[in-house]
Amino acid sequence: MITKPQIFELELKVTESDLDEQQHVNNVQYVQWIQDVAKGHWEDRASAAQKKEYFWVVVRHEIDYKQQAFLDDEILLQTYVDEITNVTSIRHVLIKNKSTDKVLVKAKTVWCLLKHGSNRPARIDEEMKLLFQEKSV
Repeated sequence: MITKPQIFELELKVTESDLDEQQHVNNVQYVQWIQDVAKGHWEDRASAAQKKEYFWVVVRHEIDYKQQAFLDDEILLQTYVDEITNVTSIRHVLIKNKSTDKVLVKAKTVWCLLKHGSNRPARIDEEMKLLFQEKSV
């Protein structure tokens, strides 16, 4: 368990390509955004050496669709890592309408850390765990 998780955020605007035939954001697009914000968090926090040595893959997505989003809506993606085992982490994602603060999607994903080259699970050490905690001031 991470004692004080660091929340990472991305903002975006819904575009035409995000929509389905009902003219609201396609469920598949939300899955892409969940992956994008997770990758953004890793890219923002990991060192060049860590990125060169390791990468993450999704093991499981658990998604609750709460509200719809439409063309030109401003969207806020928020994520944090909660629990970490030897080789996996549980990441939470909230996707909100930025202007109304209403939750559109709530997701819990399990990610596995792999080592480049071998593509085998890698142990998540203390240094790696610290990446996802709030920095002390």
